[in-house]
Amino acid sequence: MNLQDTLLQKLAPLWEEEIILKRNEFLLKEGDLNNNTYLITSGSVRVFILDKEGNEHTIRFGYAKSFTGGLDTFLVEKPTKFYIQAIKETHLKYLSKDKFSEFLHSSPENQSLWQKFLELLVYQQLEREIDLITFTPKERLLRVLDRSPQLFQEIPQKHIASYLRMTPETLSRILKNIDSNQSF
Repeated sequence: MNLQDTLLQKLAPLWEEEIILKRNEFLLKEGDLNNNTYLITSGSVRVFILDKEGNEHTIRFGYAKSFTGGLDTFLVEKPTKFYIQAIKETHLKYLSKDKFSEFLHSSPENQSLWQKFLELLVYQQLEREIDLITFTPKERLLRVLDRSPQLFQEIPQKHIASYLRMTPETLSRILKNIDSNQSF
């Protein structure tokens, strides 16, 4: 059992009521002070920020069996800088920070599990930063597909392009030029 599955199993009895987001509905918007942790049970979301000109920049995606939420708000209890939007109808369960804290402090094993989960999250973010700085657009696409093969089944190409820091036209051109043996 992997780290995330272990954490999900331990948290299973603690999740509170289900929330259903319609397509394009927001779970969080910049400025919200919502420090709940969410589990996506079905559907998908995107996490993004707006720059000063109002352009969207996708930071990450969430799929079924993954956690989401305003990690900045969760950690430091200040308003979030992120938007979390449903890409399609998405079902989520939530856990308040207080209940989550009780879970963490109930055993050293739970604290260790959470620590390892956060370390993995930081590592994934570092990998993403390296991808954006050092790899070509085509290499970035191939690397993200290797990490998340379900990407094109879950996420519209315009959001994938934003995530990869390229225009939708560039992504389309790269996809056309990739070996026809690749499946999306």
